Amino acid sequence: MNALPANPQGEGHAELLERLGERSIVFVGLMGAGKTAIGRKVAAMLALPFIDSDQEIESVSRMTVPELFERYGETEFRALEQRVILRLLENGPQVLSTGGGAFMNAQTREAIAGHGVSVWLKAELDLLMERVSKKQNRPLLKNPDPRAVLERLMAERYPVYATSNITVPTRDDRKEVIAAEVVNALCGHFGVAEIVPNGEVRP
Repeated sequence: MNALPANPQGEGHAELLERLGERSIVFVGLMGAGKTAIGRKVAAMLALPFIDSDQEIESVSRMTVPELFERYGETEFRALEQRVILRLLENGPQVLSTGGGAFMNAQTREAIAGHGVSVWLKAELDLLMERVSKKQNRPLLKNPDPRAVLERLMAERYPVYATSNITVPTRDDRKEVIAAEVVNALCGHFGVAEIVPNGEVRP
């Protein structure tokens, strides 16, 4: 395992990592929720490797996610995504960010439950719209009414995301703040003393 960072939180982090064992911390949620950005921060806080499943898919296929959607369709993409995530889950402990649709696959959810701890970054519609409108690489939003698409995805996916081990509301705040809340939620999940952002550890 990677060396722990030298900071006042080290003791709490060490206990959390001990409870985590070989499992991965797996971020789930809709596009724009901040899974990659927050995942990177949490990985840095816990001195764990960070992997983005979409980047891994692009690496193995040598195509971008939009290109894969366009050439093979969503069904084939989801099958590839499932295979990649199952393989990545064998390499814990790590922090793994997954695509918005990945957790909708029952086999992927089962694998995450067996090899990881799922963290849902729950975001409101307006925040997601603000974020995804800045990027043009969202295949599911190539639609005249992207807001309606996001609303439909929220209705379909939020009940499934809600089965995650941990739910952390995300908002327009500093990434460090949300990441600290995720680490505290993980501590709560594992029954470890909570690590608060100022470095103190409280039982």
